[in-house]
Parts: sequence; C-alpha cells; structure tokens
Amino acid sequence: MPDPQVTTSETRSQKLVEAARANVPEGTYAIGAGLLVAAVTAYGFQILADRQLDEAGYKALNNLWFLVFIVAPGFFQPLEQEIARAIAHRRAQNVGGAPVVKKAARLGAILAVAVAAAALIAAPLWLLDDYFDGEVALLLCLLIALVTYYAAHMTRGTLSGNKRFGPYGLMHGSEGFFRILFVVAVVAAGLDTPGWFALALVLPPAFAVVVSLRGQRGLMEPGPDAPYSELSSALTLLLVGTALAQAMSYAPALAVSNLLGDTRADHRIAAGFVTGMFIARIPMLLFQAVQAALLPKLSTYAGAGQHDDFRAGLRKLLVVVIGVAVLGVVGAGTVGPTIGAKLFEKWTLERDDLALLAAGAGGFILALTLAQGLIALRGYKQVASSWVVGILVFLAVMPFGDDVVLRAEVAFVVSCWTTAALVAVLLVLRMRVATATIEDLVGVVEHEQLEI
Repeated sequence: MPDPQVTTSETRSQKLVEAARANVPEGTYAIGAGLLVAAVTAYGFQILADRQLDEAGYKALNNLWFLVFIVAPGFFQPLEQEIARAIAHRRAQNVGGAPVVKKAARLGAILAVAVAAAALIAAPLWLLDDYFDGEVALLLCLLIALVTYYAAHMTRGTLSGNKRFGPYGLMHGSEGFFRILFVVAVVAAGLDTPGWFALALVLPPAFAVVVSLRGQRGLMEPGPDAPYSELSSALTLLLVGTALAQAMSYAPALAVSNLLGDTRADHRIAAGFVTGMFIARIPMLLFQAVQAALLPKLSTYAGAGQHDDFRAGLRKLLVVVIGVAVLGVVGAGTVGPTIGAKLFEKWTLERDDLALLAAGAGGFILALTLAQGLIALRGYKQVASSWVVGILVFLAVMPFGDDVVLRAEVAFVVSCWTTAALVAVLLVLRMRVATATIEDLVGVVEHEQLEI
C-alpha cells in the first residue's frame, strides 16, 4: 500500500506547481524559452562587440542599437499590440481577424516609409556624424531595420493573437540564433568595424519571420471589414506611448552618451555605462515573455465580459512582475558587478550604480505591465499621457548634480517609479469605468468561460 504521508506530500506539491502555473499567462513558458535564447545571444553579441571594437566604435554601434530599439518597437509594436488584441477579441466572438491584419499592414508600410524619409533628412544634419561617428554603414542598417522589424512585429502580433505561442517563441529564438551565428563569423573573420556588427543586428529578424511562419495555417481567417478608424486612432496613441516608453528605457544611456565629451576617456565611460545598462536590463528581458502573453489574455477577458477574471489575472501577474523586479535589484547590488566585469572588458560601474539602474528597470517593467492592462481596456490616452509625464520627469530631474552618470541613474529611478504610480491610479479608475460596460457583456455571453 502507498504511504499516506508520501501521497499527501505529492498532492501538495502538485497543487503548488499548479498554483504557480496559474499565476503566469498562457504561452509564457513557450515564449520564455525563445526569449531566453534571444537574451543569451544578445548578450553574446554585446560581449563580442565589446571585445572586438574600440570605445568609439562600440559607442557608435550601441547608438544604432538604442535607435533601432526605440524606433522599431516604438513605431511597430503598436501594430503588434493592436493586431494581437483585435484578433484575440474577435476569436472570443468567433470572428476572423484577417481584415485587421491587412489594414494594420498598410498603415505600417506608410509609417515605415515616413520614418525612413525622416532618417535620410536627419543624416546630413546630425545623425551620421554626431550619432554614428561618420559610419555610413550604420545609417544603411537603420533603414534595413525599419523593414525587418516591421515584418517581425506584424508577424508577432498575428501569432500572439492566434495563440501560436510556440512559433512566437521560435521566432525570438531563431532571431537570436542567426544573430550570434552572424557575429561569430564576423569575429572569426577578424572584422573590426561597426558596420558588420550592425548587419548582425538588423538582418536576423527577416530570417526569423520565415522560420516562424513555416507550416503555419489559419492565421488569416476571413471576417468582417475593420474600418481604418478602429486602428488609426489607437495606433496614433499607442505609437506615442510606446515610442516614449522605449525612449525612457534607454534614456540613461542616451543621456550619458550625449552629455559626455568626445575624448577617449569619455568614450570609455559611455561604453562602460552601456555594458552596465545591459546587465541591469535583465529583468526587462524576463518581463517580455509575460508581456507577450498578457495582452491577448486580458483582451479576451475584457471582450468576453469576464471582468472578475481580468482583475484576478492582473493581480496575480503583478506578483510575478514585482518578484522579478526585486530579484533584479538584489542581483545587481550583489553579484551584478562581478558578472559584468568578467563579461565586458569596458566595464566601469560600481554596485551602487548598477543597483540604481536595476531599481529603475524594476519600476519600468511594473509601469509597462500596468500599461498592458490599460491597453487591454483601450485606455490608450491614459497610457500615452503616463509616458509623457515619465519623460518630463526624467528631463526635470536630469539637470541636478555634477556627476553625469549619477544624474542619469537617479533620473531613471524617479521617472520610472513615478510613471508606474501614475499608471496604477489610471488603471484603477479605468477599471471602475469599464465595469458597467463589461457587466452588460456578461449577460450576452451568459458567463461562459472561454478556452484561453
């Protein structure tokens, strides 16, 4: 006969595992696996670039990195979010989402052309010489990134909205695989100019799109037409909010890079600060897996009238996010500098510096999580206004003090946590307003639980 105590222990363990899984949105593990590969390869990219390039070249390359990951997600992630939200919402009502994808794709193409034109206009004025250190290859790679990341975000939104979390994770993982493959070849060939590393940054998303879509069927189900007004107003507000959010996430590095001088010592401080930013951003990378699965699930709850499930899911998710943020600060203040110094030759930051950056990153992912709840409830204006306030707070705090590095760190912490607090208040108010509408929908769906 089985031991009753062992059986009871196994039952309790099983319940604990099931409870832990219930706190994480569906798809998090599949997406997290892909993001883990992407994160490891991104750090591999940075480590190899740090060792292969001089301070000026490494700074110029990362200026491209910052611009790509401000502009590309800032302009194209709203497409991804709207596609994912709209498809999930339509699926809850057994309606196809192809018209939404097509309309968003047309708007995105227009947007990509406009951004490319703006980059070409800015190039001779300041972008090429002041930002890219005269490297024409970096400007060309910026234009390539507009195409590849546009296609990538369109694909991610379609996969996420259709609950194809496996291919979504594969997309991230394959992008990282191709990137590290490319950069290893660059290093093996002895190439030491930023342009080759820039190609390794901007080309892999195109390969990842092809890999993730292989064998996929039923992603573009026909349905009723989606008017441009449904997408255009949301995309405008999401564009503002997302672009400012991305800018805030890189604001400390941008501030240090632009406020320091042009001497070799200044380049070394800027390069060392960049390496510290990447170590402090590890919690943000962990959060991405949760974010990608969060929006469709919350949208489905809201669209089906399941406001109690919406609230409960968001509360449970916040526990996970806060845990990640706390872990990031503790790690940054203890083992972070030791790890950073071993990985990066240009490392310069101390424990206090890294802990401040990690604290800012924690506030940022909390604000971003709460913002996803507002987006699911179509609180686009509230989200955009919150990030505007955050940027203004950063600019207001940044001038105070003599040490540029410390000023950037403190401004980052204050602005991120101010934004998180503001978004929390706005989300509570939005949920109170939305309750009446959602309760009306409950009667329509007869409290049916959807398979998410």
